[in-house]
Amino acid sequence: MRSVARAAEVLEALSKSDGGVSVTDLAAACGLSKSAAFATLYTLRQYGLVADDGEGMNRRYRLGMALARLGSRAQDQLSLRDVARPALVELTRQTGMNSRLAVPDEGQAVVVDQVSNGERIQVDLRMGTRELPHCTGLGKALLAEMTDEEVTALAGRVGLPYRTGHTITDLTVLLAHLKMVRELGYAVDDEEDADGIFCIGSALRDHTGACVGAISITSLKRDLPAWRYQELGRQVRATAERISGELGA
Repeated sequence: MRSVARAAEVLEALSKSDGGVSVTDLAAACGLSKSAAFATLYTLRQYGLVADDGEGMNRRYRLGMALARLGSRAQDQLSLRDVARPALVELTRQTGMNSRLAVPDEGQAVVVDQVSNGERIQVDLRMGTRELPHCTGLGKALLAEMTDEEVTALAGRVGLPYRTGHTITDLTVLLAHLKMVRELGYAVDDEEDADGIFCIGSALRDHTGACVGAISITSLKRDLPAWRYQELGRQVRATAERISGELGA
């Protein structure tokens, strides 16, 4: 186990070097003797996990291309739903509200998983539902990951249709609202899509930093106080950050 831990430390140290690193510097960075560092590098090199350039004192070590292949396979094996599901279950347990997972598709949020709170009276939520981008928690969380120019172009294609008396139908107002969403890290749909229902969403990011989806909680409003929105928003944001972390963000 010690040798495995040593190899992992060496790979982490190499990942922080842009132009390669010498055995001496690597040993110092990992707290190893030069002989131990060299032996670890030699073994990793046999498997293509480490590569080297130069000769003698000028030899420098870097990450090997075998890691790219393994990284690609890891991404292929990674299911967003599988990663997010335990976090959604926990979020529902914490908040007592329905939680959902959505992915972006042609400017809208498509629900691909959900966890019910088990209450007798349920908000009508269905798998595969396409959420409007400008008036839902999931939709606005995804919109906030876009630039103002991208949001403007999308609004030009799909419009900002009226849903309730609270729906934002003015592009300038929406852009200002999205700026606040970016600052908070979560989006609130306060009866903007349906009267009496609220939703709070937050975006998910993968190892490249790209937005790959969003999660949300949804429930009947029931005269929810303003401070409770903030508390719930922080919980949704923290859950999204946890899922993103597991995706490599």
